Amino acid sequence: MRKYLLLVSVVSLLFSCKSIKTNKTGEPWVNLLEGNSLKNWTVKIRNHKAGENYKNTFRVKDGVLAVNYGEYEKFDDSFGHIFYNKEYSNYKFRMDYRFIGDQIEGGAAWALRNSGIMIHCEAPENMGLQQKFPVSIEVQLLGGNGTDERPTANVCTPGTHVDIDGKQDKTHCITSSSETFHGEQWVHIEIEVRNSEIVSHKINGKEVLSYTNTVLGGAVDANKTYWKNKEGELLKKGYISLQSESHPIEFKNIQILEL
Repeated sequence: MRKYLLLVSVVSLLFSCKSIKTNKTGEPWVNLLEGNSLKNWTVKIRNHKAGENYKNTFRVKDGVLAVNYGEYEKFDDSFGHIFYNKEYSNYKFRMDYRFIGDQIEGGAAWALRNSGIMIHCEAPENMGLQQKFPVSIEVQLLGGNGTDERPTANVCTPGTHVDIDGKQDKTHCITSSSETFHGEQWVHIEIEVRNSEIVSHKINGKEVLSYTNTVLGGAVDANKTYWKNKEGELLKKGYISLQSESHPIEFKNIQILEL
């Protein structure tokens, strides 16, 4: 009987240790990439229908989601986004990213080492065929050009507005306080979203920007009447998408925690 109880105790301890090891914080973070598959993701690239991964722009291998232009001759304004197929409102989102290689021919000068995480996105199926960016809040990702200061985790607002320090700021892109990251180093970003009330950006564990009162409004390049009639409405939820804007970039450890 003693040997049996001892065995039960040892087994229980092993299971307990395994649980602690696999969930150190106790938070149920969920991986959004499943192996080498784009399952549960939808691609939308300008001039192509939702669901068409034009020239294999988005690829995944060994847990890394890459924006790749190997099959392109030139960019030709083929702005793209890959959407996770679920709407979110209150959550934390985190991942690692890095810019690699050279910008494809035809990419705009401002798009050099430039990408983004779009939050509170409209659905990819709602976008116009020639629409460049979904109506959303963009957490802009910038890489250093080797010379200039280029903070990352800024906010840009395609078809939206946000409040900074309690006052609506209609500047299209608002700069964060982050440092500049040159070269091909991995950078860790975390975003906390509380529906329309507050959004904060962290880079490598340090908060670099926060804003409040996410609302619809401002210029859009498709479905103009529809969005004009919604101006001023609170933007409380939406899809998450990652951009392809002409510079190769890699994303890994893509995870979400619903709050």
